Order: sequence, then C-alpha cells, then structure tokens
Amino acid sequence: MTARPVPVREKVRERRTSLLPLLLQVHEAEGYLSPESITRLSRQLRISENEIYGVATFHPQFRFRPPGKYRIQVCLGNSCHVGGGQNFTEAMKIHKGIGEGETTADGTFSLEGVACVGCCAMAPVVVVNGEVHGRMNRVTFMRLIESLAPSREGTEPSPAPAAGKSRDGAGPDAGPKM
Repeated sequence: MTARPVPVREKVRERRTSLLPLLLQVHEAEGYLSPESITRLSRQLRISENEIYGVATFHPQFRFRPPGKYRIQVCLGNSCHVGGGQNFTEAMKIHKGIGEGETTADGTFSLEGVACVGCCAMAPVVVVNGEVHGRMNRVTFMRLIESLAPSREGTEPSPAPAAGKSRDGAGPDAGPKM
C-alpha cells in the first residue's frame, strides 16, 4: 500500500495552525517578538510576514519591543480596581514617564495592566518579574519601584518593603508566585 500524498491545502492549514503556538514559544523565550523572529518564522512556515504580524497584533499578550529589566504587571481586575490598582499606573506615568505597554527609555521598567492575577484576597496586587506583591497602596508601590531601580552609586538595590499583613498573618509573599 502506498502513502497518499497530502493535499496542498492540508499542508497550508497545518502551517497556519502551528503559527500561534510558535509565536507563544518565541515570545516566551525572547520576551517579545522581534522583527528577526518574525522573519525566521515566515521562512520556516512559508507564511508572509504580514500574515504573521496580523495574527500577532490581534492577540494583546504579544509585545514587539524588548521588555524592561523589571516587568511590572498591575492587576486591574475588580478587586484590585476597587482597591485602587489604577493608581499604580498613574504613579508610573507621573514618576517614570511610562504608561501601560511602555518601557522606560533606560530599559529598567516595563508596565502592563492585566485583567486579573487571581490573588483577589490580597488586592490590590502588583506582580514584578513573577513575584506577587499584595495589599499595596501608592506609597508602598513607589517604595517597591524605588527599591528596584539601580542606585546612583552602583550598589545593589535595597530590599523591597513588605506591605501590610492580613488578619490571618499572611503577608504579601503568601500568594502564589506567578
């Protein structure tokens, strides 16, 4: 019995269905989708770069510029919003000159607003490079940001301040690492 050749349409469909998982892999590995990675995927999958950009720009989780050293995710879910989470994005705009989806000129900070982090009991929540910081307010948020920024003397940044503890004794590190 001989193998039946796969029709051209099937091959094209297979290439297109593998695009999104490959974009996710590249984004995870590099932190963003670079023009070089788009070109590489275009050649590998034999899909135009325009089509790849069309798919990638449709999905809001993809970045097209390198992230900062500190990736700050501000939870904007219901509990965090009610708790003042939007104040953190305003503070970054005022003190660091960046809004959501932007990176500081020196590449130190990236700011993202996220729908929900899943730590509503600790609201409002900020995630920095995967580490959850809960029960934040504008003051503790700015202390956290300043503790991350490199000092002018070239020494290591000071440790991040802890936000308040809950009645059950769980502090900001009680939640899951994201």
